[in-house]
Amino acid sequence: MSRNLVAAKLSKACVFLLGTAVGFTLLSLGVGELLSILPEPIGSRADLFIEGARTSLYITLYSAIIGLIVGVVMGLSSGSSNRFVRGFAWIYVWLIRGTPVLVQILFVYYAVPALFPSLQLNEFWAAVFALGLNVGAYNGEVIRAGIEAVPKGQTEAARSLGLSKAKTMRWVVLPQAIRIVVPPLVNNIVALLKDSSLASAIGLLELTLAGNRISSETFLPVPVLSTVALLYLIYTSAITVVTHYLKKIMRWA
Repeated sequence: MSRNLVAAKLSKACVFLLGTAVGFTLLSLGVGELLSILPEPIGSRADLFIEGARTSLYITLYSAIIGLIVGVVMGLSSGSSNRFVRGFAWIYVWLIRGTPVLVQILFVYYAVPALFPSLQLNEFWAAVFALGLNVGAYNGEVIRAGIEAVPKGQTEAARSLGLSKAKTMRWVVLPQAIRIVVPPLVNNIVALLKDSSLASAIGLLELTLAGNRISSETFLPVPVLSTVALLYLIYTSAITVVTHYLKKIMRWA
């Protein structure tokens, strides 16, 4: 596969993702305007809904970046020839996937500062790191499966042409694996946006906690929680649309 083709595809994907960020900003502004014209108890509290939704999106964005980095490291480590590296990756994935994400958030927020007093995290960054490490384990399995799905003949042909193992992985295996792993990786991001609601357990004012506070103040849970559910649906649907076009961009000729 041509290096120029790979670079062009990745550049196009970066531009697309930058445009997506601008699109989500405009979407949030539009949603805010829509909420502001709705009847009580929604209209007068539109700012609180949008603040919570913005926090949820920021949690999702930063956690997704951390999760992607961790996932690549774990995915590559799972196929390492070093048994200690493979063992570490296996233990990490086993530990994260075998414990509830809520427990992980509580552990990072309450237990980590107790164990390491120099690591004092506020509610936002505790949620970000906990969710990032969590989704990183799932991303690692996705990336490992994507790499293993690339035909072995591709690797053998690249090595026979004189490419090193690292260059073979970088220019032959990973570009083909990306096409395979993009859909499940974005599915993990959709799940991550919904899991961000668990940050309410440590007092972070994200969308779910904002809805709970408004519901408690107004004693009108049906319209408030319906609005919260609708906002999650809007943003997850937007991510799904982004996924559709991203898959087209990352489709190799």
